[in-house]
Amino acid sequence: MAEYKAKISCLASGNGSNLQALIDACASGVIAGNIVKVTVNRKEAYAVKRAESANPPIPTDYFNLVKHGFLAAGEKDPQKVKEARFAYDTALAARVLADKPDLIVLAGWMHVMSPGFLNPVAAAAVPIINLHPALPGMYDGAGAIQRAYDDFQAGKLANGITGIMIHYVVEEVDRGAPVLTQEILIREGETLEELEQRIHGYEHELIVKATALLAEKIVAAKKSTTS
Repeated sequence: MAEYKAKISCLASGNGSNLQALIDACASGVIAGNIVKVTVNRKEAYAVKRAESANPPIPTDYFNLVKHGFLAAGEKDPQKVKEARFAYDTALAARVLADKPDLIVLAGWMHVMSPGFLNPVAAAAVPIINLHPALPGMYDGAGAIQRAYDDFQAGKLANGITGIMIHYVVEEVDRGAPVLTQEILIREGETLEELEQRIHGYEHELIVKATALLAEKIVAAKKSTTS
């Protein structure tokens, strides 16, 4: 009987460099899993090209909050936006769960998930992980690297240590329990761009390590239930 491989669903919004690291790691066997679909919310996301260029090609799904009719372009009313996001997230969850994934990885997904997505995924007992370029409890949300860098320059980050983490996704942004973390020392004299480039290099390694770790656990659990 062939060794079971974890079914991984990836969501991405942009270039997809972290996605590429995951594709390569699955292909080489570093991750005991296969990516069953790549979902994007931006039509021009290069992540689509990366999925299509994989061997074998990975199916993709373009699904957008505005283009697919959940929210009128330019709508600013907070209640309407909240309701639209919830409806979109609910539909997105249904599309993702249709593939019966064992794990969902947000690989540069620029959309904060509401309970519309989180609740049905939790009910299906599928873990969701995300990469955030900060350590737990520090610099939640957007612009984390910039904020850490600015604090260091202002003497507010005395030890000069920032970092990255892979964490479980919960409703509170970037507050899910960490899967793996890595400290990164900001160097005296380096530019923001240099720090960003260095951090992105570590991100690719950490997202692969965390995905491999969880895939291994998923495979082990499958073995225990079938043996």
